[in-house]
Amino acid sequence: MSIEWYAVHTLVGQEEKAKANLEKRIKAFGLQDKIFQVLIPTEEVVELREGGKKEVVRKKLFPGYLFIQMDLGDEEEPNEAWEVVRGTPGITGFVGAGMRPVPLSPDEVRHILEVSGLLGKKEAPKAQVAFREGDQVRVVSGPFADFTGTVTEINPERGKVKVMVTIFGRETPVELDFSQVVKA
Repeated sequence: MSIEWYAVHTLVGQEEKAKANLEKRIKAFGLQDKIFQVLIPTEEVVELREGGKKEVVRKKLFPGYLFIQMDLGDEEEPNEAWEVVRGTPGITGFVGAGMRPVPLSPDEVRHILEVSGLLGKKEAPKAQVAFREGDQVRVVSGPFADFTGTVTEINPERGKVKVMVTIFGRETPVELDFSQVVKA
């Protein structure tokens, strides 16, 4: 018995449906002793909405993929679990070369589980940045409202952006929250 993690292709945007279909098939075929976990890795990110409101949302780390912890059977003769996964509506196949799926390495599994918050300490949601260094932005709130400038530095951990704005004819660096600026 070799329990490994495998990646399977799904139709993009249909990951939840494919997962639900697979979980139903696992129960229907009584394969709880062969297929242990089905995972759609996600992470929490902070998105800035109109009006500067912050919203924490879950984003898929690998759109179009499910990760399955299962016992695939021996090299020559894959077990019934392999066929059940392959025949699940919404799943297009295993990731791997040839007929035999390639298991994920322990490092890959650890990374996926850590980023998903399923292993180790849970990190604060990351801010999703809608702009890059060099982009023109407009300040929408605070003492510099209605100024425009160029992004010179982004600090996603702190949710801050440094913008060069022109004040009285001089370029001046100003540190602002992500919620205070929008792309110009």
